[in-house]
Amino acid sequence: MSVIYRYFLILAACTSLLVGIQIPSFVDQYEKRLDAHFIEAQNNLRGYREIADKYHGGSIEALITKHEQSADPTFREEAKPIKNIYQRYLRFSDQKRSLESELVGKAAFIVMHGDEELINETYSNYSFTIPLTRLAVLSGFFTAALVVLVIELLRLLLSLFRFTGRSPRRAWNSL
Repeated sequence: MSVIYRYFLILAACTSLLVGIQIPSFVDQYEKRLDAHFIEAQNNLRGYREIADKYHGGSIEALITKHEQSADPTFREEAKPIKNIYQRYLRFSDQKRSLESELVGKAAFIVMHGDEELINETYSNYSFTIPLTRLAVLSGFFTAALVVLVIELLRLLLSLFRFTGRSPRRAWNSL
């Protein structure tokens, strides 16, 4: 193993350790941002919910439909912002339910199904920290181990393909 490769591996491990330590903090900041937007949408919807409770059996959808079908253009136009607020409320509500799990599940959900608006906001306003909590350290070590393992597997595969002139056993033994 060359000196340059060893230093590259150490650098990759250290970098991935620091990135891995950030995962719990990013998830936490994403959840806090989600909570703030959810509360805002809930508050914006409150008055319309009261009207829906009073006149439409609690159905916001019925209230929106009533506005959309109104002869008055003002009420028809009002349906759009009500619908937007309601859809935003539902979107954030679904996100909150989906994040009711452990860190790995939360991180996987954010990566695969996270709200793009919230991810961008969290990333652009993210405050980097080096929390030395048990969860952050484990996350960092797991990320570092995973990155080093992937690098080693790639090195092994490249070495096997490089030694195509030799037998696979000799190529393997020369590693």
